[in-house]
Amino acid sequence: IHAATEALGLPIRLIGTPGQRNDIALAHDLIDGIDADAAIADKGYDADHLVDRITEQGAEVVIPPKRNRKAQRPYDRDLYKERNRIERFFSKLKQFRRVATRYDKLLANFMGFVKLAAIAIWLK
Repeated sequence: IHAATEALGLPIRLIGTPGQRNDIALAHDLIDGIDADAAIADKGYDADHLVDRITEQGAEVVIPPKRNRKAQRPYDRDLYKERNRIERFFSKLKQFRRVATRYDKLLANFMGFVKLAAIAIWLK
């Protein structure tokens, strides 16, 4: 599950992919059309093409650079601490047993229940 949340940690976009798919593979689809002041992500999303896309959209990039980067890019460490909100969203999502244990074999059925759980999180 790839997710984008708003500032309070409520989901605004959810995309499901097979487990072997890399995090960065659908990052452009995840952020397209979202108007934000900052984009906070972990090191898995550190790629020049994504950083360029985020800056084109007018948002601040808050992604720590990978260790093997030749040119280390600065980022706001205090703002990066807010990334725990997405982790808390996933924790809330796993409270729904059907999502946590993944009873459904088909991705479409599984994502249907993920979105239903996301709606319940919004309504709380």
